[in-house]
Amino acid sequence: MSTMTQRRPHWVYDAGQEPDPRFSLANERTFLAWVRTALAILAGGVALQALGLPDTDWVRDGLAVALVLLGGLVTVLAMVRWARIERAIRTRTPLPAFNLGILLTGAVLVGAVLLAFAFA
Repeated sequence: MSTMTQRRPHWVYDAGQEPDPRFSLANERTFLAWVRTALAILAGGVALQALGLPDTDWVRDGLAVALVLLGGLVTVLAMVRWARIERAIRTRTPLPAFNLGILLTGAVLVGAVLLAFAFA
């Protein structure tokens, strides 16, 4: 068995041709940036709960839970995005749409509005 077929996920690495390593490494760095973003979201949820902010319990609890879940979701979606982009690079097809950014923008907007109302 060759080294190529031992890499996972197979549906990514068995497709197309081996790309220029710079492209794969750039894709990995972008994935790691999304993971850092997810960790910051998780930390924000923990901080809201630990600091007891805002004073309104249901807003604080709801935002804390939502942020923790969003952090986990962003991590999973970042992995899926990495795999889809890596496969597109290998098969020389167009890159997938930037849905993760739209999701995160919407979530941050909703959280900001809720916090603004809670602090007002």
